[in-house]
Amino acid sequence: MTRYVLVGAGAIGSALGGLLAQRGSSVLLVARGAHAAAMTTGGLTLRCPDGTSTLHVPVATGPDGVRLTVDDVLVLTTKTHQAEAAVEQWADVPVHDHAGAVAGSAAELLPIFTALNGVAGEEIALRAFERVFGVCVWFPTVLTEPGEVIVRTRAPRGVFHIGRYGAGDDDLGALPADWAAAGFGVIPAADVMRWKYRKLLSNLSNALQALLGDTTGADDLRRAAEDEGKAVLASAGIAYAGDDEVDADWGGLSFEPVPGEPAQLGGSSWQSLVRGTGTIETGYLNGEIALLGRRTGQPAPVNAKLTALARHAARAGLRPGSLSVEELRRLLGLG
Repeated sequence: MTRYVLVGAGAIGSALGGLLAQRGSSVLLVARGAHAAAMTTGGLTLRCPDGTSTLHVPVATGPDGVRLTVDDVLVLTTKTHQAEAAVEQWADVPVHDHAGAVAGSAAELLPIFTALNGVAGEEIALRAFERVFGVCVWFPTVLTEPGEVIVRTRAPRGVFHIGRYGAGDDDLGALPADWAAAGFGVIPAADVMRWKYRKLLSNLSNALQALLGDTTGADDLRRAAEDEGKAVLASAGIAYAGDDEVDADWGGLSFEPVPGEPAQLGGSSWQSLVRGTGTIETGYLNGEIALLGRRTGQPAPVNAKLTALARHAARAGLRPGSLSVEELRRLLGLG
């Protein structure tokens, strides 16, 4: 039986693992800090629009004490800026065959699925792992309290475009069936990076949400960041999925209220500031556009500035709403 080892189980990883476990899949959640401690002692609570459940899923804080086998699948669900450390930590962990003997390392024998934002995680994983599968994640979840994850959808719970990154067999094994049983849409994608670049464009507004808290009145800032991103991708010759494809594949997803929770809940960058983690993944979102712009000579001042402002906010311990729309518009040179 396939076991899914969710490395970096925060909001996405914990919710994905919990829903898989709820439907009978074998799961190990690899988390850290207060969230790992809370899940170990009191279980994982999933709060969904259609009900709340507490699941007791195996939890580890790292590879020490974890016995990997050839039936395991690694699913990387860290923030992008944490991916390199996680890959380094897990690449050389021994993997045992069905007779109990060590058959090789995780990097040699196990597939790793990169279920994280941005477009850099696949390349990071491929430096160590033989079999890397890119995953474009559309799964709105929120983690603000240890041991509890809010899932903001009913059915489908989320949609994942998945495809091999690099050369080799693109067989996904039992994953599509197992994840579909847990309420997810799994769509094989021969060129998964087209989808990840499309998601990158939509994630450029994450920084706005983190800095402003309430993005009401900031549509012009969102458009400026996205238009700049599209121009940079065009300059770099990078293709991405179009709106018609998105409507066809993601159209069934809908955000729904979760009883007892406010409607104003944010994405991963917003959550980083709410939780005061001290870091933020903006460097691999807006910063990716800034990087490509510098490489191609296509200016990307809005995304470069958003990257710097978000980095400062995380380091300074600022919470969402530290800037007003007017202040941010001025700082971006759009006022």
